[in-house]
Amino acid sequence: MRATSATVDPQEIGRFAAQAEAWWDPEGSFRPLHRLNPTRLGFIRQRLAAHFGRSISSLRPFDGLRLLDVGCGGGLVAEPMSRLGFAVTGVDADAQAIAVARAHAEATGLSIDYRVASAESMAGTGQRFDVVLALEIIEHVADPAAFLGSVGALVRQGGAFIGATLNRTARSFASAILGAEYMLGWLPRGTHDWRKFMRPSELVLGLRRNDFRPTALAGVGYDWISGEWALSRDLEVNYMVVAARR
Repeated sequence: MRATSATVDPQEIGRFAAQAEAWWDPEGSFRPLHRLNPTRLGFIRQRLAAHFGRSISSLRPFDGLRLLDVGCGGGLVAEPMSRLGFAVTGVDADAQAIAVARAHAEATGLSIDYRVASAESMAGTGQRFDVVLALEIIEHVADPAAFLGSVGALVRQGGAFIGATLNRTARSFASAILGAEYMLGWLPRGTHDWRKFMRPSELVLGLRRNDFRPTALAGVGYDWISGEWALSRDLEVNYMVVAARR
């Protein structure tokens, strides 16, 4: 994939490529994502079941639907989505992450179409998906407007988009950067650039401009006593958005 891609930041890709072998290590540099995963997976499953009228009690409620995971990394979300019945395509600009994702899926017997690609290169193929996920990736792209434009082209009419990112607030700077990177060491220093965080109002506006109708916003909060993540009404730090394609 060309390094001149509008949405791909080569610096960001290099930073994650250096940690690629750690994707499936629950105590490694991607530990925060492993801890966050149960909460965001539960949210995704519930919201998509409601959107498509599928039974939440079914083992494979999304059989027959296609899902694209943009910025899939090592496959931490793509694999559970495949087990829920989706025909999953996972794309990432980091070739090393894709290699790790392919090897892990093969070892676990899952058929996932992993590709080294960007959102706009996928949009250029003319493919459309029932669902597009962009989880913890929007704050790492070079051009958020171009990224959301590509997402708009990738979701079929009547389909759904779910994004997860960080709000640009004083609290997010204190928690996600000073706390997580410098004080607690949960993430390598330099993982995030606070200036690239998006306020919910900015993300919602970007989605509306690309023919989406936002249907839900939910915060994701960390309990310092239990050490667990949970859904919250507080959008000040981490949050997720659901939108339907008009």
